[in-house]
Amino acid sequence: MAPDLTLDYDRLAQAARRRRAQLGLALNDENAKAAGTSKGTWRRVEKGLGIRETNYVKIDGLLHWAPGSSIKILDGGDPVPIADTEEAPGFQISPVPLDRETRATQALEAVQLALIGTAKGSTAEEIRQMSKQVVREMIQRGLI
Repeated sequence: MAPDLTLDYDRLAQAARRRRAQLGLALNDENAKAAGTSKGTWRRVEKGLGIRETNYVKIDGLLHWAPGSSIKILDGGDPVPIADTEEAPGFQISPVPLDRETRATQALEAVQLALIGTAKGSTAEEIRQMSKQVVREMIQRGLI
């Protein structure tokens, strides 16, 4: 991906590093995964390198910024911390709706993780089958 020279990647890198320090977040796989991204993507941002535009909202969530804040910084603006959004007139956080397949995949991963922690003595194949059954049931009930 060729960098867009009109965007200020260094400015975002400085803001992201500063915000991470304020929040006391370690740049590790666990924190990155919780935000739905990878440590490599997060590291690219902090090095002043571009990432896919759709990943900036994940960085926003990771740093407790309102969606669109990273893009605002790249364009010369300032981030909006989540705590400030309640005071911003007319500001409303609206999550990006996920398609059904993505919701099902995420539900499957969540169920598998829960079963791994609780289904003692079950084989990996049994956990996969139980997880698939739970997700099928959720789909049939219209939950995902």
